[in-house]
Amino acid sequence: MIAIVDYQVGNTGNVRRAFSSLGEEARLLASPAELTTEYTLAVLPGVGAFGPASARLRASGWADRLISWASEGKPLLGICLGMQLLCERGLEDGNHPGLGLIPGEIRLLKAEKIPHMGWNSVEWTGQPPGFVTAVPSGEYFYFVHSYALFDSAFAAGRTSLGGANFTSMVLRGRIAGFQFHPERSGRAGLALLSEAADFIRKEVP
Repeated sequence: MIAIVDYQVGNTGNVRRAFSSLGEEARLLASPAELTTEYTLAVLPGVGAFGPASARLRASGWADRLISWASEGKPLLGICLGMQLLCERGLEDGNHPGLGLIPGEIRLLKAEKIPHMGWNSVEWTGQPPGFVTAVPSGEYFYFVHSYALFDSAFAAGRTSLGGANFTSMVLRGRIAGFQFHPERSGRAGLALLSEAADFIRKEVP
C-alpha cells in the first residue's frame, strides 16, 4: 500500500488517482503517526513555494517522520516541490531547510521565461543502470516550477531550459524524486511513475 503525505501543500488527488489507475492502493495520510510499516512507499507531493512548505512539514511533524522513514531504508518518492524538499535547503525568498536526504540546494532558474511551465524533455543519465527502461530518453513531461536543483551526483535525469541545465530526476538508494509531474504527463508519466515506484521498493541501497 502507498502512503501519500497530505500536508496541505500539493495535488494529492491527482497523485492518488494516478496510482489508482496503475492498480495501486494509495491513501492520504494527514498525520505522521499514520505512516506505519503497512505502507511500502511514501510519496511527498508539493506545489508552491519552498519556504512555507518546509515550515508546514516541520510544524506538522512530517519532516522528522520522513527523515526517520528514509533513514530506516524505506522508499520515499518526491514529486515537483516534494523533490525539492528532499534536498538540503531552498533559496526561494530566504534560506529554508529541506529534509537533507539529497545533497544540494534549490536555486532560481536563470532562464528568459519563468516559471518553467509546460512540456519539456528529460534525458536519462544512465545512472544507476536499469533505473528507467519503460520510457525512452528524451520523452516529454509536464513541468511547473521556477527553482531547481542543478548539479547533483544523484541525477538520474536532466532537462534544459533556455541554456540552463538542471536535474529533473534524482535517485539515491531508495529515495527518488521528479521535478516534473508524472501524474500529469499522460501514458509516459504513468509508466515512469510505476517503474520508479517499483524500483525503489525493490532496490537495496
